[in-house]
Amino acid sequence: MLTVYSKKHRLRDSKGEIHGGEIVPPFECPRRADIVLDRINAVGLGEVIEPKDYGLDPVHAVHDAGYVSFLSTCWDEWVAEGFGGEAIATSWPGRTMNAPHIPRNIDGKVGYYALASETSISEGTWEAALASKDVALEATEHVLAGNGAAFGLCRPPGHHAARDQFGGYCFLNNAAIAAQHARAKGAERVAILDVDFHHGNGTQDIFYDRDDVFFLSLHGDPLDAFPYFLGHRDEVGTGKGAGFTANYPMPPGTEYSAWKAALQDALDRIAKAKCDFLVVSLGTDTFKDDPISFFKLGSDDFTDYGALLAGLNLPTVFLLEGGYAVDDIGVNVVNTLTGFENALR
Repeated sequence: MLTVYSKKHRLRDSKGEIHGGEIVPPFECPRRADIVLDRINAVGLGEVIEPKDYGLDPVHAVHDAGYVSFLSTCWDEWVAEGFGGEAIATSWPGRTMNAPHIPRNIDGKVGYYALASETSISEGTWEAALASKDVALEATEHVLAGNGAAFGLCRPPGHHAARDQFGGYCFLNNAAIAAQHARAKGAERVAILDVDFHHGNGTQDIFYDRDDVFFLSLHGDPLDAFPYFLGHRDEVGTGKGAGFTANYPMPPGTEYSAWKAALQDALDRIAKAKCDFLVVSLGTDTFKDDPISFFKLGSDDFTDYGALLAGLNLPTVFLLEGGYAVDDIGVNVVNTLTGFENALR
């Protein structure tokens, strides 16, 4: 299987995040991608290539123009204001604020566009996010050209990035950009299957009223897990999109048998919807030792469900999302990919 990778991911190297009331080293760190790449090379998964630059048109196809402009200038504005440290939200529109006006001051702008305060914007974040979406697009182009599957080693991840909000370590929604690109190139209906532990709130936001992209997410119950405010079972889409969002929230301690049953239901629904292209938001934070999650999958379970994904027999793009048991992320990601490939042989 082809892997697309960019060294520019290392430009995203934030020094702190808010966790449990403390500033701690970020769980989402450059070492994650390096370990995945090392495992890919160790097992001989396939060729590794760098992406070309796809520009901003695919970004604007799913993200608000003002939001994209904010991301591109945030760090420079933060430095120009004389702030030290990294750009992190200190205030944002609450539930009782209609917020029709975007603040001029960068401190207010960061809060306006943030969905959570745990994620900072640091020097190099924008450049890394651009490279990450190019990784996703290059992998998608490879599959659209008639190759069965590809892996985009995306970093920073993307599935929490909404039309006009960042958070959860995500800035540009790689899966949404890839799905929209596949639609533009002729796919009739794209399925985005999000197997990350955390709900793909951003992806849901982008496609919630559409019937040409079917979004399905298996995740920790939002009553118990980040991002908390989306991902309930009764969120099924609106307007033309009614029935084209499917959420599978699961409780703390969920074992693989229950998770696998939810996955099989999602796969059956993808087949019934006659999707002709699959984007997998591949987060491995469902692993039993992940430090910020509560599912109980073992490394062999990733191999097993990779084989189940192959049963759809669809052109498939895998894009890296979360996974914070860093020492194990390479094994778990590559197990999924090899399970998929071996099932097709």
